[in-house]
Amino acid sequence: METTITHQQFLAQATELATRNVLNGGGPFGAVIVTADDQVFEGLNRVTANNDPTAHAEVTAIRAACSATGTFDLTGATLYSSCEPCPMCLASSLWARVAGVYFAADRQDAAAAGFDDAEFYDFFDTPVAERSMPVARLTLGDAGHLAPFTAWAALDSRIEY
Repeated sequence: METTITHQQFLAQATELATRNVLNGGGPFGAVIVTADDQVFEGLNRVTANNDPTAHAEVTAIRAACSATGTFDLTGATLYSSCEPCPMCLASSLWARVAGVYFAADRQDAAAAGFDDAEFYDFFDTPVAERSMPVARLTLGDAGHLAPFTAWAALDSRIEY
């Protein structure tokens, strides 16, 4: 008898991971990645536990899946998160070529619990000159800024991504 695990079951798994993580010194976020060939990898929020602001559950799940599968390309994978992914986690999912993202709680639920991502969403909607953190191009005065790309283009052993 074949058993099919549904989206809701993976989402429930991510939410259970998040709840258990709170009791283990982590944040209330959990994630599950299911690869195209049905391998399952878990991720937990370890931001405060590891003093790593990038250790969001979705990112740690992506890292686990990529490490175990030996690739940075998770084409066809699905990400399940206990909460709506922040912009960093969405960008990480895009870079990993994740095919779809499903979440349980939304950003308003997270904000009500003290995890407000609004300023990060707003950052990208704000005109560059008005942003809270300057992000600006500085020139080097010569073509030195292109040296890394020139070296990359000349490298026969490069791995395209």
